[in-house]
Amino acid sequence: MFALLDGNNFYASCERVFRPSLKGIPLVVLSNNDGCVIARSEEAKAIGIKMGQPYFQVQHLHTTHGMVALSANFALYGDMSDRMMSLAAGMGPEQEIYSIDECFIGLQGVADVTRRAHAIRSRIQRGIGITTCVGIAPTKTLAKLANHIAKDAERKPGSYPPHLAGVCNLAEISTELLAHMLRCTPVGDVWGVGRRIAKRLCEHNIATAWELRNAPVPWVRSQFGVVLERTVRELQGIACLELETQPPPKQQIACTRSFGRPVTELAPLIEAVSHFTQRAAEKLRAQEHRCGAVHVFAHTSPFRQDDARFAQSATIQLVQPSADTTVLLAAAEQGVRKIYEPGYRLAKAGVMLLDLSPATLEQASLIEVPQPECGRDMSALMEAMDRINARWGKGAVCVGSALQAGEWRMRQDRKSPGYTTTLENILCIN
Repeated sequence: MFALLDGNNFYASCERVFRPSLKGIPLVVLSNNDGCVIARSEEAKAIGIKMGQPYFQVQHLHTTHGMVALSANFALYGDMSDRMMSLAAGMGPEQEIYSIDECFIGLQGVADVTRRAHAIRSRIQRGIGITTCVGIAPTKTLAKLANHIAKDAERKPGSYPPHLAGVCNLAEISTELLAHMLRCTPVGDVWGVGRRIAKRLCEHNIATAWELRNAPVPWVRSQFGVVLERTVRELQGIACLELETQPPPKQQIACTRSFGRPVTELAPLIEAVSHFTQRAAEKLRAQEHRCGAVHVFAHTSPFRQDDARFAQSATIQLVQPSADTTVLLAAAEQGVRKIYEPGYRLAKAGVMLLDLSPATLEQASLIEVPQPECGRDMSALMEAMDRINARWGKGAVCVGSALQAGEWRMRQDRKSPGYTTTLENILCIN
């Protein structure tokens, strides 16, 4: 048995924990540079705000509907997620953190799982103020579906039986009721069925989860591949996906950002890319890997029709794989100087670390490596930097070229304080 627990409207809920006055008000959270909507409260959904909708299209709702828009505060959301996941772990012996607001729980050996789910849900509500929903089923795909049912039964009365609101255990309902709910669920709402696949399935008269569940498995595999075949079997109650208690290492690491203001000169572009490279290097060392190539890119905004178009990238191959920030910075700067051309208003840039390999694998070079790659071992310095930044916050210490001093920094004009991550922002109750 599996359970899927997730936080409802998680980003918006985190903001409301510390600002109760926002309850009942249409609330949206904006992406980097306050560009588009990435989270919505139920009230915001009710007035027609779409996920991913550009902010300028909904700005008028401030005056017409009292909407409140906040810049994303990912440090706060990450900390609240850690707190929620630690409480959710009490539901069962194994936990897979699937995303910032979702986790799968293995329920092997757990008695009375529905009662346990209600207790954990109540504990999270009392402990950190986040409302959650729990779906329970014999497979991960069905647990996802059960979670969907638990959410909609709570926020959309009449869509599913009301007694399944909040916590839905598919193992405790009749086969007739399960079939009815699968018939009520569009195929596009099934975990693993994307928009394109859903459209193709509808062309073959498979429009609901029930019809997908009963589709011939050999035909599904021949037309859509083994991944959708697993989804069909999981809908049939055959577990094909196991818990991943240890997430697999990433095959590539990227750090990209849109600029707060257009960048037109080389120096601020190097500064921005250096900052991105340092952040990517920290992630690389955190998963105990090295990279063999550094890819950099920059481009203008596709939405500014009057600006000349520019989009260039370069990949710098390292002679030896490295996780040394100074080595990666040198390669990134080399790439930036290679692609830069004056006269353009650059809107976004980024870095990707490619050709990753475990740090335990040592590959010697048969040729003499030129500076800076053959410099002295800097692993102790890198470890010290990571520890300081982990203790005192990102950017507490950094390489000089990665200082965030330029106007390229993201716009976050509506960002809430770090209520749980910054000492001076902790709320005091008199």
